[in-house]
Amino acid sequence: MPELGSLSVDRRSAVPLRRQIYERLRDAIARDVLRPGDRLPSARALANQLGVARGTVDGAYAALAAEGYLVARGAAGTTVATGLRTALLHRPRAAASGNRRRSVEPRGLPRPFQLGLPALDAFPRKLWTRLATRQARGLSLAAMDYPDPAGDPLLREEILKYLAVGRGIECEPDQLLITSGFQAALGLISRALTQPGETVWVEDPGYFRARQALAAAGLTIVPVPVDDQGLDVDAGVARAPQARLALVTPSHQMPLGVSLRLPRRLELLEWARGADAWIVEDDYDSEYRYTGLPLPALKSLDRDGRVLYVGTFSKVLFPGLRLAYLVVPERLAPTFQQLCRDLHPDRPLWVEAVVAEFMRDGHFARHIRRMRALYARRRQALAEALREVFGGRFRLELQAGGMHLLARLDPEEDDMALVRAARARGLAPEALSRTAVEQPLLRGLLLGFTNIPADRALEHVERLADAIGAAAATVDPAAPRRRISCSSAGARSGRGARPR
Repeated sequence: MPELGSLSVDRRSAVPLRRQIYERLRDAIARDVLRPGDRLPSARALANQLGVARGTVDGAYAALAAEGYLVARGAAGTTVATGLRTALLHRPRAAASGNRRRSVEPRGLPRPFQLGLPALDAFPRKLWTRLATRQARGLSLAAMDYPDPAGDPLLREEILKYLAVGRGIECEPDQLLITSGFQAALGLISRALTQPGETVWVEDPGYFRARQALAAAGLTIVPVPVDDQGLDVDAGVARAPQARLALVTPSHQMPLGVSLRLPRRLELLEWARGADAWIVEDDYDSEYRYTGLPLPALKSLDRDGRVLYVGTFSKVLFPGLRLAYLVVPERLAPTFQQLCRDLHPDRPLWVEAVVAEFMRDGHFARHIRRMRALYARRRQALAEALREVFGGRFRLELQAGGMHLLARLDPEEDDMALVRAARARGLAPEALSRTAVEQPLLRGLLLGFTNIPADRALEHVERLADAIGAAAATVDPAAPRRRISCSSAGARSGRGARPR
């Protein structure tokens, strides 16, 4: 029997005694202190040696036997299992310094100019907490069962009402599915409608994370240029006429901010019908339009059942929800419903119930109206601050909607280097060139304005100017402000598409 006199436990440790014994014995087996076939002390003897209850040692032995480290042989005692390749069990301990495991640091507050975030400071958290508390207190037996794989029926009903009124989309309940964010919806679409190697159109420039997700699904990416009319359908047909999918942002293109004009929309629908292809409409921030009425969704023009519509709550509520919704053509509904049953997406049912109540009681519509007005003020304040501080260095483009501004740079400037300098100072702009695939001359900064209060816009812009080495203009209240070239969606010369 091997000598285990050095085995001990630490009663001051937060680790339970049974776990300590288990880990020390397992470590002894891994280091060949205990070899295959060695007999261990009886549970009573080891318990007396360590000064613990016999049941504590019994529990440690049982756990090791369940994992195959030990074999209980009745009256013959407990032995180390034979056939163990102990060299494979050994894991070197981390050095006292240098290789210590890094802790996971919590994410901080939104950084100035960060993209893709709604105004978290203006979200009605007290109201939301009250609704969430009410849901938790009213937890029913039905709510504790496995949820509907397609999403909470009450939430789907509210979304159907919203889409009919706000986006011009009429569909049946089984055509609408709740997903864990936009990328999850894209994953469902890829699984249901594509095979590895098939081609898909993506906007160039466009949302790079969607591009990466499609590439990860094994699809061949075909970048299609975007101009001031939106996706160039003719260019897409010339490059890949038999593509399986086209991923587009018709209402407010990411990153240029342009809208897909009606002739292009009709061309795209006609191409999909003729090519037996599918169109994925990413309608991620269509609620925020500051001039004119919101544009109808491309899906509202679809008469052949070719458009799959994806909306998300990340931009209108908050991204931590991880909730989006997918509307599929009627003939595809059984396929997607079955796919949801097979995969059974992981979504907290109570969160969907809170969102359903938020929408049903009118809070959702009121919140969007408030945010649209707030964003208009914050956008204007940021635009004025950029003009004042940077003068003519940026060519600022104000589109009809969206959640960020595009500050164009000359082609010879390195926007990635500017972004690195800004991030080193705690700011979070994005480089326009990062969104492009085949347009190397695109240079600019994408600047989110939703989380920058109007009264702090000038402060943050001056920080940006200091970070990227620009000479900030001296603010003289008596002097007229220096203006830069500021083009709008309806008054732009033919300079090509602008990332939004």
